[in-house]
Amino acid sequence: MSGILYLKTSMIENDIPRLRIGNKVMISGVIYTARDAAHKRLVELIDQGKELPFDARNQIIYYVGPSPARPGNPIGSCGPTTSYRMDVYTPQLLSKGLKAHRER
Repeated sequence: MSGILYLKTSMIENDIPRLRIGNKVMISGVIYTARDAAHKRLVELIDQGKELPFDARNQIIYYVGPSPARPGNPIGSCGPTTSYRMDVYTPQLLSKGLKAHRER
C-alpha cells in the first residue's frame, strides 16, 4: 500500500513531525478507547491532583462507543463516536502528554 504511513504507538512522538493533513496511517500498538463519561472521569482525576489510571504521555485515545452486548458477552461491537462531547476535556488530556485522539 503506497502512500500510507506505518506508525507504532511506542514511537508516535517521533512520527508526529512527519504527519500532514490528509495522510493515511496504519497504527499498531496500544490504543486506548474512551467516550465522554471516561473523559470526564479522567479530567476529574486531573482536577483533584490524582494519578490517571494510565500514563497518558505519548498515548492515543480513540473515541469509541459500544453497542449493546449479546447475551453472554461483556460488551457489544464498538465503533467510532462523534467528538463534540469530548472537546471540552481534550486540552487537559493533551496537557498530560496525550499525543493523539481519533475522532469521527
